[in-house]
Amino acid sequence: MAFKRKTPSETVPDSPEQILLDSPRRTIQGVLLHQGEIMRSYVANAVSQSDVALQLPTGSGKTLVGLMVSEWRRRKFKERIVYLCPTRQLVNQVVEQADKQYGLAINGFTGPHTSYAPTAKAEYQNGDRIAVTTYSSLFNTNPFFTNPAVVVIDDAHAAESYITELWTVHVERTNKKHATLHTALCSILKPLLDPTGFTRLTGEWDSPRDLLWVDKISTPDFAEIRDQFVDVMDTHVRSLDLRFPWSMIRDHLHACHLYVGSQEILVRPLIAPTWMHRPFADATQRIYMSATLGAGGDLERLTGQRKIMRIAIPQGWEKQGIGRRYFIFPDMSLNDEEAVRLRVSLMQYAGRSLVIVPNDKARESMVTEVTDNLGFPTFKAEDIEESKIPFVSSQNAVAIVANRYDGIDFPNEDCRLLFIEGLPKTTNLQELFFMSRMGSAVLLNERILTRILQAVGRCTRSLADYSAVIVSGEEITGYLADRRQRIFLHPELQAELEFGIEQSQGATVENLLENFGIFIKHKEEWEEVNKDILEKRNTAKQLPFPAMNDLCSIVGHEIGYQMSLWQGDFEAALENCENVLAGLTAPELGGYRALWHYLAGSTAWLGWKNGISGLDRKARKHFTQAKEASRGIPWLVTLARFQTKTISEPKDNPVLLRQIEQAERVLAHFGTVHNRAFSQAEKEILEGLAGSESGPFEQAQIKLGRMLGFDADKSNGDATPDPWWIAGGDICFIFEDHSGAKVTSALDATKARQVSSHPNWVRNNLPVVPTTEVLAVLITPVTTAKAGAIPHLGDVALWPIEEYRDWARNALATIRKIRLSFTEPGNIDWQMQAIDSFQENMMDAPSLLAKLKTRTAASGLRQVP
Repeated sequence: MAFKRKTPSETVPDSPEQILLDSPRRTIQGVLLHQGEIMRSYVANAVSQSDVALQLPTGSGKTLVGLMVSEWRRRKFKERIVYLCPTRQLVNQVVEQADKQYGLAINGFTGPHTSYAPTAKAEYQNGDRIAVTTYSSLFNTNPFFTNPAVVVIDDAHAAESYITELWTVHVERTNKKHATLHTALCSILKPLLDPTGFTRLTGEWDSPRDLLWVDKISTPDFAEIRDQFVDVMDTHVRSLDLRFPWSMIRDHLHACHLYVGSQEILVRPLIAPTWMHRPFADATQRIYMSATLGAGGDLERLTGQRKIMRIAIPQGWEKQGIGRRYFIFPDMSLNDEEAVRLRVSLMQYAGRSLVIVPNDKARESMVTEVTDNLGFPTFKAEDIEESKIPFVSSQNAVAIVANRYDGIDFPNEDCRLLFIEGLPKTTNLQELFFMSRMGSAVLLNERILTRILQAVGRCTRSLADYSAVIVSGEEITGYLADRRQRIFLHPELQAELEFGIEQSQGATVENLLENFGIFIKHKEEWEEVNKDILEKRNTAKQLPFPAMNDLCSIVGHEIGYQMSLWQGDFEAALENCENVLAGLTAPELGGYRALWHYLAGSTAWLGWKNGISGLDRKARKHFTQAKEASRGIPWLVTLARFQTKTISEPKDNPVLLRQIEQAERVLAHFGTVHNRAFSQAEKEILEGLAGSESGPFEQAQIKLGRMLGFDADKSNGDATPDPWWIAGGDICFIFEDHSGAKVTSALDATKARQVSSHPNWVRNNLPVVPTTEVLAVLITPVTTAKAGAIPHLGDVALWPIEEYRDWARNALATIRKIRLSFTEPGNIDWQMQAIDSFQENMMDAPSLLAKLKTRTAASGLRQVP
């Protein structure tokens, strides 16, 4: 008989948890108490809500809750359900988990939709089975899932980068496919950047310090080059994947922002316009599964939804954590060579280990280290995306993944050893700009915390899991070691970190290996030690981040701003900006308030340019208030020509402000956990300047200049000058270091002509503009000059070498002092302290220039025959 028989009707229980209990194929006993509470609360309170968030910590069973709620809705309302995961590996993992543990038949969809199985597609379209797929399968320009009734977003706290990519264009400098496009865009952007910034954009000064450099092209400037920008993009993107996101934002560039960095050019809206993407916006309900709901509206900003109902974690989880982590911080006690020895020994002991690094270059370096020292097979993210079996079935193996802090899970015996190497706190140029250039780190506090929680929890996915977490890199080590940051963490994590820090300080490689052995055996000896962590946990308290109430109250207006601007309704967008500003009252939000004054000014300027009279005055007013909202943000100086002309000139020193920003990046590189890196650099500077040999003296001078926030370097070509210090392209000191001269000697005409020609060399060879003030500075122990030298020294500044050494020692002492309160780039309170210290000690370029210009070598050196 060819005809199909009617299948029995599916039962619809009163609660999602009953679906699991009724499943004959399940291999778990049932739902846990907190899972049942969440599901019952959902049925009682949230079924008819358009947006609802369910909070369950990582490892507490989010997948089970999400799938049971989805299956219950599918049966009750005959709905099409799409369950989104960050990666293909997680899609496969969820499908396998549903089948083998819950006895639930669902379909996974990965790869291009042309490869989807016809039967699976039909079952989704008919509402017969849940579809599990990746974020990118829904958020693309031509999705198969065009009209789901319910969209379930797993790991919603990590969704921003996946969702926003649909409206984000990344033009990467090092991507060969983007090379000609990047070069063409650089030509358009060159007039809008200072010379130093342009060299960073093009990679001409490619150094590790430049990784933290970011700039934003102001909205008025972006509008002026818009037509050129569109022409170049249209010409180049036809054969690139960039054509898809470009098609989404091309006609809405007035509602987007243009950022530039040393690695890429980025164009994106402030908030992803998800309301314009019909498969997402038209769903009856969107369910967000998240480890943290946040108190500052970050979930709304991430997803572009104005109001999300929250169902919080059940009581009892405010102290209880997931699994046990033993933290080791090699940077607190070991040098580089010892740290490598520890890493290799731990990998050998554990057998399987996971290493998370920030970029592909770091991954390649780690692969080489593992191969050369251990000979273990290595796996990259792509190797384990479809299945983890090749990795977990290997007795000895190392999975090394770049910039992946979510979506890779190794529970139980899969992996007990996790290395985190240099976790970045920001993941894109917009976030980096907010944090380091606008003093708006408060906005990102919850996001940063979530990323750290994601990273450290890759190998602890259940209550019974345990893994060692080896944390390296100044930025993340400094963050986790800072008590001022730890008070915002979960009590269990606070306790684990405090214990790990105590055990790492002053430890040897042998100490750490012995402790790891005790932990990994997880026997009675560890149980005794673990009591210390439990005691710390019981006394720890988690405090809320500052200003969360303000941020939560204005998030609807932030999204309203983006919605109105996207449609070209400038007056409504401006009204939303001003509503945001009305709610930003907390003192910690000075930088964020300045940002929104800038956005309000930009919106008014666009409205004025589009024919709305009177908005030009609004624009000038907001641009002026942007500067006044938070002293110490040099980027806002770029808005000077748009500000109210009747306002007196600000007292802020833009050259110094940029200098402070540069100094912050150097201090961030040194780290805040200990003084070793800073003390070593200080030692090298002091020793080099104290000697008379030209090579060490010049290298010390370069390092000192960089520490003070200058772009400092030296050319090694023939007849080139000694080091130069450039402050933002405005002021350049070009030095002639005469350190090897005898005090009794006299400066001759050859040396005088040489130093006097240095400014011409600078203008022909360095990234300066005609308005850059270039001053040649002679640093020398001599007090006399020959008669033939004097005519060449009228425009050369004299800096006696002992006086220079005294100034340098004082400058280093000042840096050491203000470094004690340094936490991270973008801290406005620290910037204010640094500004005062630089000016008081004549370390800022304008003060130094004014001083040295009054002391010419022609008048300072006594003429001798």
